[in-house]
Amino acid sequence: MKELKVGIIGATGYGGLELIRFLHNHPEVEHIELFTSSSAGETFSTRFGHLVSIHDKPLNEINVDTLSTFDVVFTSTPSGVTSELLPPLVGVGPKLIDLSGDYRLQDPSSYEKWYKKKPAPLEIIQQSVYGLTEWNEKNIKEASVIANPGCYPTAVLLSILPLIKNELIDPNYLVIDAKSGISGAGIKPSQTTHFSEANENLSIYKINQHQHIPEIEQAIEMFAGAKTNITFNTHLVPMTRGILSTTYAPVHAGVTNKQLTECLIETYRDHPFVRVISEASAVGTNRVKGSNFCDIHVKLDERTNRATIVGVIDNLVKGAAGQAIQNMNVQMNLPQTSGLHVVPLFI
Repeated sequence: MKELKVGIIGATGYGGLELIRFLHNHPEVEHIELFTSSSAGETFSTRFGHLVSIHDKPLNEINVDTLSTFDVVFTSTPSGVTSELLPPLVGVGPKLIDLSGDYRLQDPSSYEKWYKKKPAPLEIIQQSVYGLTEWNEKNIKEASVIANPGCYPTAVLLSILPLIKNELIDPNYLVIDAKSGISGAGIKPSQTTHFSEANENLSIYKINQHQHIPEIEQAIEMFAGAKTNITFNTHLVPMTRGILSTTYAPVHAGVTNKQLTECLIETYRDHPFVRVISEASAVGTNRVKGSNFCDIHVKLDERTNRATIVGVIDNLVKGAAGQAIQNMNVQMNLPQTSGLHVVPLFI
């Protein structure tokens, strides 16, 4: 049994808190330390009362020499932080798993365009591996830097990649409608996430401008060999967590609903966290809440010859911390389910 020493930079965000929750129950993790750039010395549980007697240790100042002694370092920070923070840690010891968007896009100019921030050094970006676990396990295993996918791309890509790769749907006319709980906006409050603004309100944001657009397009080309421009829009739903993505795609001539469903089942037969759901009534965010599952449902509209493809995840788990730990498990030659096989919080 390997006893892992794990560091978390950015533990005070929602993604970082979920990393703590799962890692504390991971059978192979012996030691967890939390690092901060602003609150060193503060006892963590005084800020987050649910961790009293679970993590009462003080936050540590970020130090490369200290972090180099760890087996794994997770960075769960806002975009634009790890582009400068991670490079000194590359190749000095720990496996690095980044939950921000700083290493997902292979083209630095694309990152600068969509994120409006300075990109990470090109040589580090070129070393990073896109951590969509079910589709990139071999490369993840050998990576020194893992770019954990975004929450929306995870739900979208897991649901449509098999159908594109097997040439069942036309990738040139993808329209994707995605909805997320408020926690996807992060822990820092804003007018958009203020209770009186978000409650009893469904809103669309970043119309045709969401930074996950190039990430989804890049992954479709990477894993399914298709270059495409997608229509992708996102909405905030007045709930805490969860993502439901709905993709509308033309099917190729003669394709049946049975073929679509069987393609998904066959693709994910040996992947423990992807569930293909046959009945639409059994699909919903409360079916995956608090878990690392991705549920997928597909239905062919024979009248329009278009498929409706649904992907559902918990944005903080499969869309962030859970997938990051799944990637750590792959790197450490552990079962992918280690520390993650929990029952969803249905209510």
